[in-house]
Amino acid sequence: MRESRSESSADADGGAGEDRGWDAGRDTERGSERRSDGGTGTGAHAGSGTGAQTGSGNGAYAFEQTVAVQAAEEAGALLRAGFRQAHTVRSKGEGGDVVTDLDLAAEKVILDRLRTHFPHERIVSEEAGLLDAHGSRTWLVDPLDGSNNVAIGLTAYAVGIALCVDGSPVVGVVHEPVTGRTWRATAGRGAWCGTARVGGPCGTLPRSGPVLAWTQGHAVARGDERALALRGALELHSRRVLQLWAPLLGWTMLASGTIDGYVGYRAEGIDFPAGALLAAEAGVEFRTLSGGEFQVGFDGPDSGRSFVAARGETLPHLVDLAGRAGAGNTTS
Repeated sequence: MRESRSESSADADGGAGEDRGWDAGRDTERGSERRSDGGTGTGAHAGSGTGAQTGSGNGAYAFEQTVAVQAAEEAGALLRAGFRQAHTVRSKGEGGDVVTDLDLAAEKVILDRLRTHFPHERIVSEEAGLLDAHGSRTWLVDPLDGSNNVAIGLTAYAVGIALCVDGSPVVGVVHEPVTGRTWRATAGRGAWCGTARVGGPCGTLPRSGPVLAWTQGHAVARGDERALALRGALELHSRRVLQLWAPLLGWTMLASGTIDGYVGYRAEGIDFPAGALLAAEAGVEFRTLSGGEFQVGFDGPDSGRSFVAARGETLPHLVDLAGRAGAGNTTS
């Protein structure tokens, strides 16, 4: 996905949620949840590149997670091999966003795998759009999160895949082709990178201020007053605010505990659930900009995807900053 170009820089050198504001675990006990090929989805093992999976690699949605990991890693290998030869196919929208030939090639790899294993399930993909079907399950595919970075030769990009059931994420996979690392989560079973379970940030507010990631949607205008006020408040009271043009990288850093929080303003829906599930399963809590309960999902208006995500004393700090900036006085 191409992060809104109204962000002024591509800052890419940043290189078991029990008390969160959404019910991530409500579908995890559906152990008999059927795959579209008739199986139960409980006996699959890890895809290539992730090593022996534990924790979220077993139980409900294990097969779905494995397929997503394999698809993301195959697409990632294609992206890494073709990075230096990437070509812009077309511009997208009026904000300067682009689509590259790698977006399209990686998307085909992922869609082919999902259609093979889940031929009767709905898919929403960044470039192909909606591949509709009946049922409560929807796959979300961002084949190249960071297209603008790739177009200018910046090695900050990722692949994201999520499965949502009744609108809530139950499987999230993020693969980083540059390092070869894959993060994965299944609702209620923790977040993992390889064989290591990740535990999110410590929650202690650093004296120098938190390190945060920021994301905003394509529809946010450059002169959006609330966005400018919120981002300005964060810059003033934080050690650093990372604007990566690849939101999924911010989620992997938050889940891994290398940054302290994440703030989103009218975030895009396709990459959001995969990254948010990783963070939530690593113990990160979500709130609206006004401090209310927040429901992670992909549908509905983008005004419902403005949030702060952190833990411990960092969370109320971010809510307070959003309130002081006036950003909490929104529908979100």
